[in-house]
Amino acid sequence: MSGWREKSPVRISVVFTCNEPDRPGWPYINYDCEGRAEEIIKILRRGLPNFEFTHYVFRYKDEVDQVDWERFDGIVVYMISGMWRGIAEKIIEMGRPTILIDDLYGGSGGFLRTFSMAKRKNLPVVGVASSNMNDAIDAIRLLGVIKMLKSSRILDITDKDISNISKEIKDTFGIQIIKMTSDELNSYYKKTDEAEAEKIADKWIREALKVVEPTREEIVRSARMYLALKRAMQDSDADAVTIDCLNLYYGGKLPAYPCLALFQLNNEGSTGVCEADLNSTITQLMMRYLTGRPGYVSDPVIDTASNQIIYVHCVASNRVYGPNGLSNPYIIRSHSEDRKGAAVQSLMPLGETVTTLRINVEAKAMCIHQGITVANIEDDRACRTKLAAETDAERILENWNAEVDFGWHRVTLYGDWRRQAINLARLLGLKIIEEDR
Repeated sequence: MSGWREKSPVRISVVFTCNEPDRPGWPYINYDCEGRAEEIIKILRRGLPNFEFTHYVFRYKDEVDQVDWERFDGIVVYMISGMWRGIAEKIIEMGRPTILIDDLYGGSGGFLRTFSMAKRKNLPVVGVASSNMNDAIDAIRLLGVIKMLKSSRILDITDKDISNISKEIKDTFGIQIIKMTSDELNSYYKKTDEAEAEKIADKWIREALKVVEPTREEIVRSARMYLALKRAMQDSDADAVTIDCLNLYYGGKLPAYPCLALFQLNNEGSTGVCEADLNSTITQLMMRYLTGRPGYVSDPVIDTASNQIIYVHCVASNRVYGPNGLSNPYIIRSHSEDRKGAAVQSLMPLGETVTTLRINVEAKAMCIHQGITVANIEDDRACRTKLAAETDAERILENWNAEVDFGWHRVTLYGDWRRQAINLARLLGLKIIEEDR
C-alpha cells in the first residue's frame, strides 16, 4: 500500500470478549482471556507491522461505551469467550467497519449469531471463522485499504463539471477529487524536457516487440504527456489520475493521446485510467491498495459461442503482477478508433485466473466476475489489447447491468481476489453483484 505521500498509521481497536470470573462457558470456566489476548495481539503485530493495535478485554456490554471509537480506523472483535454477553452485537451496531473473528471453541456460538445478524442488517462486518491466523490477518488488512482510500486524492483532467460526482465520492469513500482542465495540463506539457522525453520514448521502442503505426515523433509526444501527467500528479499530491482523453483529443485539446503515459504510470505502481472514468479509477486504486497490482480497464465483449469474455482497450499494463513482477511483451500501435497517436497492445499471460469488477458510486454497488485467460486475440477491429478469458459467458450476459447500471467498463486484475474484494465491498457498505453466479 503506497501512494505519492506518506500515509498515517492504521489504528485498529481489538476487542476481546470474555466471560466474567467463575462463569461456566466456552472454552471453560475462568479461561485466561488476558493471556490469550496477548498471544493473539503478538501474532497480529508480527503479521501487520505497519498497523497500530490497541486492545481491550471486555466482560460486560456497558464497557463498550467507555471507548472513544472515533480514534480508530477500524474495529476487530475477537470472540475468545463470553459468547452470549451482547458485547459484539453492541459494537457492530455502531455501523463502523468491523472484522468479527471466532477464536475456535471459544466464542463460536456468539460469533455465528452476531455475524448472521450483521448480514441481515447489512452492517459493514466481515466474519472470519478459521484456524489459520493468516485469514484473520488478511481480513484486518482490508481496514488498511479503507484507511488508504479515505486519505487518497484523484486527479481528474476534464473540462466538464464534476462537482456532483466529486461530492458523492467524498461522502462515500472519503476520496478527494482534484479537477484540472486541459489548458492546465497543456501548460505542464509545454514545460516538459524533450530530451528526457526522447530517452523515455527510445526505451519504450527498444523494449517493445515492434512498433507498427506510430512514428518516433508521435511516441516522443506520448512520453512528454507522461512527464506532464506525472508532474501534475506530484503537484496535486494525487494517488491516481484519470483523463477525458477521447473528448479532449477529438476536440483538439490534447497534443497527444495519454495511452502510453498511463501504461507507464501503471507499470510503475501508480494508477492511471483513461476516459475520466472515476468509477473505474476508484476501483483500480482500491484494488492496487489491496493487491499491489495494476488493473486493466476495458470494454468487455461477450462471446457465448466460445464461452469467453474479451477485455478490449488501448491502455494496458505489461506488468500485471505489479511493478516488481515479471513483464509481458507489448507492441506499440496507433489508437484504434481514429488510427492516430500511439497506444499499446499488451500480450498478457495466459492460463491465469483474473478477477474483474467495477464500483458504481451513485448506486453504492460493486459487480464482480472471474475467468481464466486463454488468448490474446489478434483482430484489427476495436481497441488494440484484446485479452480473452474463459468464463460463464451466458450467465454474465444475463446478469450484465441487470440490477445496477455499471456502464461498459470493467477493471480486470490478475489473481483470485473474489473473496477479498467482496469483503472489502461489504466493509464499504456496497451492494455486491456477482455477475457470473
